[in-house]
Amino acid sequence: MRQSHTSTIELGTTWEGAFATEPQECAWATEALFFIRVLEGSPPAGAVARVELGPDGIHWCPEGTEVRIPAAGPAETTCARVREFGGWLRLTGSLPAGTSLQVLVHLVLKE
Repeated sequence: MRQSHTSTIELGTTWEGAFATEPQECAWATEALFFIRVLEGSPPAGAVARVELGPDGIHWCPEGTEVRIPAAGPAETTCARVREFGGWLRLTGSLPAGTSLQVLVHLVLKE
């Protein structure tokens, strides 16, 4: 039987300027899905979050996957699928000065 785990890694968190989600240890999983929903604010056109992976939750490198940051609203959710990652995952990005977003981010891990 396959196992899965869902973590809410950002709950009403405000993203401004450079941001990074809380790192998550996930070495046991074979696939990961990040879901992003904006609760308040308006992302600028082309705003993205990038997946980073790391061996220890401290040191990071880009994985290559980018996910569009959606417009605010309950029907607007985006996701990124990741496979073949190291022991830790997180999302990072940056927003222009004067932009802030309140977000909800889930990470679903499956083996």
